[in-house]
Amino acid sequence: MDVQSAFNAGLQGFTNANQRLNETAANIVDATTITEQERSEFESQAAQAGLAGESEPNLTEEVVNLRVAEFQARASAEVIQTADETLGTLLDVTA
Repeated sequence: MDVQSAFNAGLQGFTNANQRLNETAANIVDATTITEQERSEFESQAAQAGLAGESEPNLTEEVVNLRVAEFQARASAEVIQTADETLGTLLDVTA
């Protein structure tokens, strides 16, 4: 794996972590701001659409998703840092 692809892998990891974080945050907001009337409307619409088992996001699952996004971002940062150090070492050797 060359240094550029390591940087790209780290950047892609950050992008994925950011996307997961945004989706999870939106799900938490939706789950915590829904009114009882909206909840009953959602459940009746889900039942009509044949999705009777579907409900608003599970808050426990969403908190776990937040932690997963955090770990993914940390791992991506380590990949980028390692690629940076490797590039610095290569430049020191060739200079």
